[in-house]
Amino acid sequence: MKRILFLAITACIFLAACTSRQSCQQSCHDKGVIKTAVPVRPSGQTDALQLKTTPLPTVRVAFIGLGMRGPGAVERMTHIAGVEIVALCDVEEKNTKKVNKRLEEKGLPKAQEFFGDTAVWRKVTALPNVDLVYVATDWVSHARIGVQAMKDGKHVVIEVPAAVSMDEIWELVNTSEQTRKHCMQLENCVYDFFELTTLNMAQQGLLGEVIHGEGAYIHTLNGLWNSYWNDWRLDFNRKHRGDVYPTHGLGPVCMAMNIHRGDKLNYLVSMDTKAVGIPAFLKEKRGEDAKDFRNGDHTVTLIRTENQKTIMIQHNVTSPRPYNRLYQLTGTKGFVNKYPVEGFALDSKLIDPEIAKDYPNLTAHGFMPNEVRQALMEKYRHPIVKDIEEKAKQVGGHGGMDFIMDYRLIYCLQNGLPLDMDVYDLAEWCSLIPLTEISLDNNSAPVEIPDFTRGAWNRLNGVKFAE
Repeated sequence: MKRILFLAITACIFLAACTSRQSCQQSCHDKGVIKTAVPVRPSGQTDALQLKTTPLPTVRVAFIGLGMRGPGAVERMTHIAGVEIVALCDVEEKNTKKVNKRLEEKGLPKAQEFFGDTAVWRKVTALPNVDLVYVATDWVSHARIGVQAMKDGKHVVIEVPAAVSMDEIWELVNTSEQTRKHCMQLENCVYDFFELTTLNMAQQGLLGEVIHGEGAYIHTLNGLWNSYWNDWRLDFNRKHRGDVYPTHGLGPVCMAMNIHRGDKLNYLVSMDTKAVGIPAFLKEKRGEDAKDFRNGDHTVTLIRTENQKTIMIQHNVTSPRPYNRLYQLTGTKGFVNKYPVEGFALDSKLIDPEIAKDYPNLTAHGFMPNEVRQALMEKYRHPIVKDIEEKAKQVGGHGGMDFIMDYRLIYCLQNGLPLDMDVYDLAEWCSLIPLTEISLDNNSAPVEIPDFTRGAWNRLNGVKFAE
């Protein structure tokens, strides 16, 4: 009896010690991660997952921002049936009139014109004859315009990045939930043909379970810093540190990993190099001694998800390197890579025997022959592009992906379907801007990435584009 009692007491002590140790580890882990506030969802407000709205057979669109990307967006919309371009807005009168002239040359009705100052956009969001506001202004005005457009009863789509601070992100999320209006970020890279095809491959199980992804925005902009439209972008890099343009790299990877559709981003750690390239450029071209320049030349960010998966994102807009978005997916059965060369390395047992019949010794130790890759690209072409791929390539916009993005947006609005990307995608992808800065300013400390769905991140089962 004494021996039994002794063993029981010992077991209790051991269990208590283990429980205490686990609690301590959890507590220490929590203390090691910088927390980010999640505001309580206002009473009566619900999430906007799979948001459906009243079908709009004709979508009346207003464009705000006609400097760099806006004119191309207007041009693409002229190729989509059921779209009326009703308003054009820009600070510069010449930009507005130039785009309107283009509409007239195409035999389309002239749109209302708004120009003259940085507040004129407010008249556009208030127009009664607008269903959708398309925002392509400078970064720091994106969220402000988007919030007001929804409050004025409009759906809104916003160029990347749609928000640059946590306050802006949460305001967009809350306003979309409150107004039940769509708020989508115009992340065109989700619709690139390679990304869509490999997303379909992943969804069909060809990669096994995707456990790691990589993305980047490596694009030297030194030749553009002196253009009038880009000073605001340079200024943002001067004042802020971190990955200030993460969505092109992060968006497609998050889609393939079903983020907030069965998994969620938990925390990040960011590191950067010193700032050399742009300060040297400013010294040479403008005679400026930019000692106050904050953003490093190269930033690397690591992310861990709830399901114990990892993502690496990079940012570099000054080094002499070829354009590169990386886009890599590592699965338990295969690997896909877009830059610098497109390639697949897959478990040959998962490949259609008809495709692999001439290559009996395929292994995942190297990229497959181009003929096999091309056959797989054709077999797994994403359903949403099968009917419009050729037209997309003809209309253009970064090789056609911009047109697919706009086409899908209008199709979903016309049919009252959930958009392919929602306000939580916007929030997650943009959150790297403020959160990487926090990590870097705290000696690369881990920083929590909030659950912008506020508890609904695993309610949906994977990414599903409405067809």
